Amino acid sequence: MFKSINPANGEMISTYSQHDRDEVKAIIDQTHNAWLKWKEISFTQRAELMDKAANVLLEEKEKYGRLMVLEMGKTMKEAMAEVEKCAACCNYYAEHAEAFLSNEEIKTDAHASYIAYNPLGVVLAVMPWNFPFWQVFRFAAPALMAGNTALLKHASNVMGCAMAIEEVFQKAGFPENVFRTMRIPGSKVADVIENPLVKAVTLTGSVGAGSAVAKKAGEMIKKTVLELGGSDPYVVLEDADLEYAAETCVTSRLINGGQSCIAAKRFIIVEDVYDKFEKLFLEKMEAKKMGDPFANDTDLGPQAQENLRDELHEQVLKSIEKGAKCLLGGYIPDQKGAWYPPTVLVDVQPGMPAYHEELFGPVAALIRAKDETDAIRIANDSVFGLGAAVFTSDIPRGQKIAEEKLNAGCCFVNDFVKSDPRLPFGGIGESGYGRELSYLGIREFVNVKTVWVK
Repeated sequence: MFKSINPANGEMISTYSQHDRDEVKAIIDQTHNAWLKWKEISFTQRAELMDKAANVLLEEKEKYGRLMVLEMGKTMKEAMAEVEKCAACCNYYAEHAEAFLSNEEIKTDAHASYIAYNPLGVVLAVMPWNFPFWQVFRFAAPALMAGNTALLKHASNVMGCAMAIEEVFQKAGFPENVFRTMRIPGSKVADVIENPLVKAVTLTGSVGAGSAVAKKAGEMIKKTVLELGGSDPYVVLEDADLEYAAETCVTSRLINGGQSCIAAKRFIIVEDVYDKFEKLFLEKMEAKKMGDPFANDTDLGPQAQENLRDELHEQVLKSIEKGAKCLLGGYIPDQKGAWYPPTVLVDVQPGMPAYHEELFGPVAALIRAKDETDAIRIANDSVFGLGAAVFTSDIPRGQKIAEEKLNAGCCFVNDFVKSDPRLPFGGIGESGYGRELSYLGIREFVNVKTVWVK
């Protein structure tokens, strides 16, 4: 039995029964049978349905947004924006999928030679709770438009969102079983991967979960795409607009309650402007309001689960024990729910959790660097490589750093890291491999086929 619990007060929202082994097998069989017909449907027909899915999302965005707030605690304004972003992703792939997957002629000595893109079949998605709609749609929109069918194994605490997403595709008129949700625990994922009808797997989640899925998929010789953790560094140089940089950095650190793989985690500031930046950053963090996630003026709702909040607090305490100083927050409020305030740690050094680990919550680690070279060294001193940013008034300088010197899959200049359907998204190192979104994302789960005609 899966339990959906409101993290703001610890109260039960709903319960969901688990699918047993026979039910899971039946769902996989049904999704495969649906694919045999779905792959023959034209891009035009798929696009019409995908645009309808976007319309369903927009027409019922308040309903879906409210569900996200109740199940994982993000603010209502963030939840509504997430639904809108999902709709935009559906529209984007409805418009561009056919062009992205059109045959590509390659000049050779053949009469004709070209690359064709064919769907693989049933693709399993193992998705997390932090963006319960967006993470799914950024997989589902391109996968379905490519002619695959989709199986969703969602996080157990957002099972209501999982069922709602299946409802979106049903209301849009997609053929039955093209998109299905399996209500199973993580321990049953390996069994699904072993099923010969499942052709590929995508996972967004922890390094441990990604490693386990990759190992099992590797045993079965099945394609995987992994988007894992991040400890995104934001480098602030001496010529940066400090007021703007501090505001942007605080915004990024608190996005989604700080529970985002691409939220800023480590702030690396060169010596010349460190003190000024720290003062501005602290003032802006302190001004953020924690409270009712449904209120328009709330900046920070509860964390998604109490156990995750407690793990975050333990990372903070261990960092303080090793010499970090806490200038703001750093305590568990005396109230029901999974609350944790905006927190700022300074004097962060190697050997501390705040330096090396992903802090999945509203905790900022400020690190002093000697100069640009030292700042880049610190930024790259990580097993992760998802996102990174640099702030400078010298645009060519910032662009060179982003393009050539920062080790990450997504590098931004004078802005916080974000995902966009038009651009590839993914990381390197322990942040995973493969890409989602853009034309590269839709080509991850297809057979890139060479065709030669003499």
